[in-house]
Formats: sequence, structure tokens, C-alpha cells
Amino acid sequence: MALNLGVVGKTTDASSYEYDWKDCVLYALGIGARTAELDYLYEVRGPKVYPTLAVVPAFPANIAALSEIGGNMLTLVHGGQRIVVHRPFASSGTLRTTATVTGVYDKVKFGQVIVETKTTDEGGSLVAETVWSILYRGEGGFGGPPPPKLPADDVRPPERAPDFTHEEATAETQALLYRLSGDVNPLHADPAIGQMAGFGKPILHGLCTYGHAARAVILHACGGDGDRLRVFDAQFRKPVWPGDTLVTEGWKEPGGRVIFTVKTKEKGDAVITNAYAEISETR
Repeated sequence: MALNLGVVGKTTDASSYEYDWKDCVLYALGIGARTAELDYLYEVRGPKVYPTLAVVPAFPANIAALSEIGGNMLTLVHGGQRIVVHRPFASSGTLRTTATVTGVYDKVKFGQVIVETKTTDEGGSLVAETVWSILYRGEGGFGGPPPPKLPADDVRPPERAPDFTHEEATAETQALLYRLSGDVNPLHADPAIGQMAGFGKPILHGLCTYGHAARAVILHACGGDGDRLRVFDAQFRKPVWPGDTLVTEGWKEPGGRVIFTVKTKEKGDAVITNAYAEISETR
């Protein structure tokens, strides 16, 4: 099915996301939070909310936008993700999100769709923005425009040893846990779908790996305080399977910028590259 270029510039109706502390804790567990991160897991302490939760209320609006694109959903892969957090998430409330398809591009072998979302709180204040880069394998070559450069395209680690290395094994049930936050794509649960999609078995959500990387950056560059993370931008390179060990390496730069990469320990494959975070000195 050809990609529909006519949806570019169209904005979805606002989707509503009502949540409480249990949803925040479930998300934290889904991205691998450990007992040492109790502030994010125990309601008596708030709980605090990981800033990458921004992708959760944005997910229904993103899906609504993609449903207008067309294309074979079995060819779809997540190419990259950016979040910009304007204020910390409360541990409960109602959020509203709209999504806009800002571009459909021709990468010859792939079709690329860019979806941007805005999430506001009950008072109408902007809480977070997200940018989703979605690739459709085998659906390029339609004569559309080439993609513009994204902010992370030219990001490379400096030629020195990383300032921190964070190694963490994912659970074999990690994808099954993460999907309870709202991304119930059967690709991450059903062996038959994983086989049909060419992966052999279910793979881990890219956003689960993304969340693991964010926790690593927060632990090593923010003193564990996720409220200091303002921007988190990454491009996905290869799939991760539940049970893989993720190794996040980070390089601290002037002005609160952290460049990072993620690889799997088992194969040494780079699974996240062209990635950086922007961190404030205070909340």
C-alpha cells in the first residue's frame, strides 16, 4: 500500500490520557527500574516520574496519525525518537495530546514518516513534545522528497574514553511488561508475528531500550534526578531481544549535553547511535 502524502500538515483530534501513580510505576518497571530507584517505584515518595513517560500519552495520537498514512504495518520500524520536556510530569492527572504528520520522505529503500506531538496538562500548559521517526521497509522509491537532517544526525561520540558505562540485563519478560504501558503491538509478544516480520521471534520495543538508556543517563549525569532531563534524542539501529544486556556509554559535554550510545553485550551490536541528552543544572 503506497504511503499517503496527503496527510502532511494534518493534526489529529486530541487524545486523552488519564493516569495515576500505578501507571507511572508500571512504566518505570517496564524500562527496567531497580529497587535503588525507589523514588520512581514507591507512591509514598510521590512517586517521581521518568521524563521518557512523554511517549506514553503521545502514543495513541501517534497511532491515529499513522493510521492515515497507509503502508504495510509489518514493514514498520521505529527509526528514531526525540522528547522535549517542558515541566516534570505529575504522578497523576489527565493529559491531552495532538499529533501532526510533518513529513513523508523517500529514502529509496525506506519510506520515512515524521510525526510531531504536543502534550498539555489539565490547565492547558505544555508539558512535553515528541518527534517520532517511523520507517517503512521496502516502501521507498515513490519519488517523494528526501528527508531533511534531524538534530541527532551529526551527533558522534568524542574520541576519548566514555565518562560512564552502565551495563544492565533486560528480563526475558521485559517486552511483555513494557507493553502494559500502552504499546501492545503483537510484534513484541507473539512469536508468529515476530517470525512473519523477519525477526525470528518477538523483539523488545525500541522505546523500552530508549527508556533504559534514559535511566542510565539520569543515574550517571543527573544524580538520579530525572526532572533535570530536558531533551532526549536517539536513533535506533538494530533490534534488541528480551534478555539482551544493554551497555550504555556516555560522554559529558559542556553546557549540560551528554552524548551516548547503546550496544548489546552479547553481540556488541550498536542498537542506539546519534544520540544525546540535554540536562539542566537544576530542576
